[in-house]
Order: sequence, then structure tokens, then C-alpha cells
Amino acid sequence: MPFQPHIVDELNVLMKFSRHTMQQGIKVHHDADPATIEATERLYSKGIVSQIDGGYLTDRGVEVAKIANSLIDVLEPKV
Repeated sequence: MPFQPHIVDELNVLMKFSRHTMQQGIKVHHDADPATIEATERLYSKGIVSQIDGGYLTDRGVEVAKIANSLIDVLEPKV
């Protein structure tokens, strides 16, 4: 089954969080791309981010972000 566009949008939001520190959050503003706003709201409803507009990764979010980053590490071409 291929990744659905809404899942890709959620993964792209997760990639906005720092890989190096959990002390840095994000804020998705009301004038951001609608797909990004909706993806962030879905991540909030899934308990992955702390605020409806981003905030910080929850404990569950940290684990999901690690998996997403691992996928990127494997799939991105090395230059």
C-alpha cells in the first residue's frame, strides 16, 4: 500500500522538529499551507505533538519522529 498524501504531510511536519534536541518545538501559523495545518492538527489528535498548532513532540511523538528520520536516512541518496 503506498503512502497516502495525508500521511506524507504528517511526515513532513515531523521533519520540521530538530533531530538533536527535544527542547525545540515548532509553531504552525494560521496562514501556513492548509495541508500543513491539517497534518499538524491530525498529529495533535493522535497524541504525537503537544499543541494543535505544533508545540513539542510528546513521548510518542519522539518515537515516531525517530522512525521517520530513520526512513529518511535509509531512503535519501548519499552524495
